[in-house]
Amino acid sequence: MLLGSIEAGGTKFVCAVGDKNFNEIDKKIIPTTTPEETLGASIEFFKQYPELAALSIASFGPIDTNPASEKYGYITDTPKVKWQNCNFVGTMTDALNIPVYWTTDVNGSVYGEYVNLKDKYNNPALVYYTLGTGVGAGAIQDGRFIGGISTPEMGHVRLQRHPADLNFTGICPYHHDCLEGLVAGPTFKARLGISGEDVPDNHPVWDIMAYYVAQAAVQVTAILRPQKIIFGGSVSRPAFLERVRKQFAMLWNDYLPVGSLDEYIVNPSVPGNGSATLGNFALAKHLIETNK
Repeated sequence: MLLGSIEAGGTKFVCAVGDKNFNEIDKKIIPTTTPEETLGASIEFFKQYPELAALSIASFGPIDTNPASEKYGYITDTPKVKWQNCNFVGTMTDALNIPVYWTTDVNGSVYGEYVNLKDKYNNPALVYYTLGTGVGAGAIQDGRFIGGISTPEMGHVRLQRHPADLNFTGICPYHHDCLEGLVAGPTFKARLGISGEDVPDNHPVWDIMAYYVAQAAVQVTAILRPQKIIFGGSVSRPAFLERVRKQFAMLWNDYLPVGSLDEYIVNPSVPGNGSATLGNFALAKHLIETNK
């Protein structure tokens, strides 16, 4: 039995095949261009493995995850125009003829962290933020994703502006002052005219962004009371998270105990940006087991 994973990002797809113990056997990175090209290349990769029993897709969005919806399995109103109303699950199911689990990219990542940490921390409640080209978060409690009629959009919570950032127009076209609009990777270019990887760790913009991320951490701490808040993505450098911890400490003000901040606000535990792939393998296996 082999398991399939697609971590579908706005820049690239990470396609992987693993065994029943979640050991990665093969992986291919495919640029995110058009649905025809990218999904076609993904299908070609997986068709090399006739023993593939199930596939889990963790996708950028927004996506429709309501099984009762006519658009279930679709990427819906994404800013990536070519991908709007793309029948992702239907395309993969028709081509591979195997069961497909469908969720958000951040849900895939938080599930991978859960699989990796559940024995050490006794079934932990976790929140996972991706701070990258976009910003999103997934949450898990008692081994189940948290969400109602659809998956959470924690990247679009509104925030209080930093006093030194009042003149910046956030990049989110819908909300401007939301988490994604103020801390996503493209905000470096919008604020400074340079890419984030070229911004040194001692630049004051990191304090501004840490203030915003700490606010999000305070909100999710108050609402969900997780055991850990995990930050992945290109923005969440270790030095940046240290700034976030300091801002969080000031904003939270010891209201309720959260333990050591070094253990509470952390980078991913799965090495090599592999959280979503591990999560997808586990979700694909769960899909097989529940369909028996």
